[in-house]
Amino acid sequence: MTSLKNCPAPAKLNLFLHVTGRRADGYHLLQTAFQLIDRSDTLHFTLREDSRLRRVNEVPGVPEEQDLIIRAAKLLQAEVQRRTGRLPPGVDIEIDKILPMGGGVGGGSSDAATTLMALNRLWKAGLDKQELMDLGLPLGADIPFFIFGETAFAEGVGEALQPVAGPEGWYVVIEPGVAVPTAKIFTSEHLTRDTPAVIMSDFSRHLQSFGNAKGFGKNDLQQVATRLFPPVAEAVEWLGAYGDARMTGSGACVFCAFDSEEQAEAVLKKVPPVWTAWKAKALPKHPLAGML
Repeated sequence: MTSLKNCPAPAKLNLFLHVTGRRADGYHLLQTAFQLIDRSDTLHFTLREDSRLRRVNEVPGVPEEQDLIIRAAKLLQAEVQRRTGRLPPGVDIEIDKILPMGGGVGGGSSDAATTLMALNRLWKAGLDKQELMDLGLPLGADIPFFIFGETAFAEGVGEALQPVAGPEGWYVVIEPGVAVPTAKIFTSEHLTRDTPAVIMSDFSRHLQSFGNAKGFGKNDLQQVATRLFPPVAEAVEWLGAYGDARMTGSGACVFCAFDSEEQAEAVLKKVPPVWTAWKAKALPKHPLAGML
């Protein structure tokens, strides 16, 4: 095998996100439920005859050497060399990028996770799921979730994952047109860090009772983002007219759950043209789960 084409890197939503404390090293303690959805970047991998790792197309605002896909590829290449004594061949990586940067849907982390899974296969590296998750964690706390590859209840800094039965259904997602820097949210004086911890069975019981995550918890980062970035607040207010609208991750995207594609489509048609908006279906499993 010399190439892997059309490898999806799906987005995620945080159905809730609580900040429950802060560690001595400054990292925040979180609880969240990660939900994969069927809107994806797409990556294409082709082996080279040398050992260079290249991104062959431009991604506006992301220099090649800083791109998580290149950094992930370098980590795995070095790990394979450490284990086997051989340097794997280089790779040309092309990315069809549609997920917004600074949107809270995990686009960069998902791209990195797909890179690790695809190159693990192309290089016949043989790392298992947990080994890839551990390799990806230093690059980003969301990367292990995408390799984990199913709806998850997460704790710690987001890396302690347990599978949970997620809600079926559809989402309308609004991109408010701003990129929210994660660090700016987590360092804000307005961020509360003392939300009482919940247990996974609380979330599971809510899903069993109501069929979706509407009304369960909140996103503690939302109050900070809406204060700093008015377009996020405007999107929450507009979409909130149709249900339990909330921000995902550290922002900026805002989403609302619907029981059917028809309901989602009806709301999508009403979204003001000033925003980019789309609908997506919940995914129970990562499309590349079979690689691991």
